[in-house]
Amino acid sequence: MPKRQEKKRKDSKITRREALKLGLMTSGVTLLTSTKSFRTHFLEAKVCANGSAEDGVDRPINSPPTRPFLQRLPIPPIAVPQPGLNPAPSRKANMAGGEALRAEHQRWDDFPQKVLYKIHQKAGLHQFHPQLPPTPVWGYDGIVPGPTILAQQGVPALVRFYNNLPADHKGWGIPETTIHLHNAHTASESDGFAADFFMPGQFKDNLYLNTPAGIDAFPETKGDPREARHTLWFHDHRVDFTAHNTYKGLAALYLIFDDKDTGVEKDLRPGALQLPAGYGQFDIPLILSDKLFNPDGSLFGGIPGSAPPLGDKFCVNGVIQPYLPVFRRKYRFRLLNTGPSRIWTFTLSDQRPFIIIATDGNLLPSPLPMNMLTVNVAERFDFILDFSKAQLGDKIYLQNTQAMFVRGGTEPVALPPNIANLVMRFDVVGDCPDDSRIPETLCELPPIELNKIAGTRIWNFDLENGIFLVNNRIFDETRCDAQVQKGTAERWILRNKLPHSRWVHPVHIHCEEFQILSFNGVRPPPHQRGRKDVIALSGGDEAEIFMWFRDFTGKYLIHCHNLAHEDDFMMVRWDIVDQPLPQPAATFIPHEKRIL
Repeated sequence: MPKRQEKKRKDSKITRREALKLGLMTSGVTLLTSTKSFRTHFLEAKVCANGSAEDGVDRPINSPPTRPFLQRLPIPPIAVPQPGLNPAPSRKANMAGGEALRAEHQRWDDFPQKVLYKIHQKAGLHQFHPQLPPTPVWGYDGIVPGPTILAQQGVPALVRFYNNLPADHKGWGIPETTIHLHNAHTASESDGFAADFFMPGQFKDNLYLNTPAGIDAFPETKGDPREARHTLWFHDHRVDFTAHNTYKGLAALYLIFDDKDTGVEKDLRPGALQLPAGYGQFDIPLILSDKLFNPDGSLFGGIPGSAPPLGDKFCVNGVIQPYLPVFRRKYRFRLLNTGPSRIWTFTLSDQRPFIIIATDGNLLPSPLPMNMLTVNVAERFDFILDFSKAQLGDKIYLQNTQAMFVRGGTEPVALPPNIANLVMRFDVVGDCPDDSRIPETLCELPPIELNKIAGTRIWNFDLENGIFLVNNRIFDETRCDAQVQKGTAERWILRNKLPHSRWVHPVHIHCEEFQILSFNGVRPPPHQRGRKDVIALSGGDEAEIFMWFRDFTGKYLIHCHNLAHEDDFMMVRWDIVDQPLPQPAATFIPHEKRIL
């Protein structure tokens, strides 16, 4: 693991993390230094009424005006496989050849055929709207969003990520990165652990097996096919700077196809779902973000030391309020909320339902119509819209009906009808053949095998003395807070400890997905009954989930995916090991003492 390197401030004053480790925030008292350069997320409360911070950094109250629906929805390009990489990939880190330090790749010999990619993380210019000038961003291959990787289940991909970010960067964000493939069943050394960041001029090879969990139990199918994953995304996960680096543009989609979700509409093979298909044609990504812009049109990233602001411009695939021409047929949309903090609640202007077919990366057992859809940070929903009965010339709006002012922790506010709250527009322009269908059955869920549970583990997400905590601790990458035994299952209890808290914590768990046993003591709603990797906890909520740990060992993370909270220490390291040490009684109840 590389030595921890904190962002150096121009004035070399103490950082918030350093203050915590030195004990400057203790016993309910927050002791700030006398200098205005010591910044925390609390500084947002010090923003003056005129939009300027006390330290003189201007914070725009509103972005410059932009006219909606001036530009067509762009589609991120497809990443192109490479015939080879130089130097050649290897099980061990090739540090002499420029690779960053990492552990050896697990299961390297089990999957000898690997599709190779290379992606350069670098600075670029991006135009969010025709009425705004191009503004500096960071992106995978320098674009926002980055290129989409189209993968096949059972065929591993090795992605070489180059860090070509500017080493002399000044301002918000930090040119040190680690890449997390969100929702992937991935070995620890390729999972993007928050402290395994690497420096400009280095590269890192991440190996993605593209297999469901249960490789050893299902060798013929290379994992349990009932745990196939489909809509994933990758993003920066650098400790303390995930919010800024992701907001700056380091996010992209990763789609996996298999024998059911084949990516072909007229696929008559047994079991093929024949969903709307053709990436960018009838299978369309909708990658959400919200941005705030300076008066000159440049992207505003926040006061140094604070989280990025809640934006007043709604972006889809990197542009503000786009339109999309559609034919009178069925479309599959893959909706992703990249954050950093906004929670969206969507309806369609003509009240047509979203036909939900997948939550997070996973198909539901059967399609589910929903008229309203709430999407927390990092959640994904795949849904079908059927425009076959629309009239030519119809204009249908995707609208956000709720504002979540998470920075101040205020209650959700219903938004009045306003053109600024329209996220994008669908324009019905013509007819087109449609070989797709909406099948009655999409997948079979794997069984929840309670007899494999080794114990119950408790995770309390809390806010204490202005600091976001898990089990009363801030994140420390060198400390393992839980050891789980490979091959066993556990029942995890996730709690938002404050019953009247106005904070929502979308909790994400790395490596393994989960199924929800109960939510606040009852069965979860239908759209939460599939396999999940993110679960949103409002004040006082408690979820019981089933976790099963297979195939790999190493260090992983559980954290709030509100990126401001994550960077504010609401994250924990846990390890999968062959033989765990004794567990703390306060957070782990062995099998014989658990309450089911």
